[in-house]
Amino acid sequence: MKATALHILMPLILLAASGPAAQADEAPPRAVSQGEATRILDQRGAERLLANKGLTLQWINWDRRGSADVRREGDVWKLHGIQAEAGGPGRLVLDGTITEIGADYFTFQGRISITNTPDPGRSCSQDKSWHFAITQNRSYYRLREFEWCDALTDYIDIYF
Repeated sequence: MKATALHILMPLILLAASGPAAQADEAPPRAVSQGEATRILDQRGAERLLANKGLTLQWINWDRRGSADVRREGDVWKLHGIQAEAGGPGRLVLDGTITEIGADYFTFQGRISITNTPDPGRSCSQDKSWHFAITQNRSYYRLREFEWCDALTDYIDIYF
């Protein structure tokens, strides 16, 4: 009978011993905040993004690509891209964190800026969450927010 009582009570004793008082010395689980770690949902997509072949904004040049530097800092992926108009003032700049990579898309939290293109004096700059996707079997990711600044449609592409 004593063995049966101990068998029944032992789980309760262990549970009580691991309660709030016992856990006070343990660090609480760390909450993951947005932008902290890049979610990799598709390894092939991640490799494609790391090995990208540059970026373009159609107002600057389709044929002369700018750079899109994707780098890992621990488990956070960063993106810094720039395309500059040859002999002119037009510029495209992307700077921020890649938050998620899927099979045919990635999300980017950061700033995109377009200046002096297609017209001198045009200035568009916004810091937010952006969505790039591969559509129609193309060999690039295209920004899905086309008219985010003014009435013009901006095609920003990152090639692979």
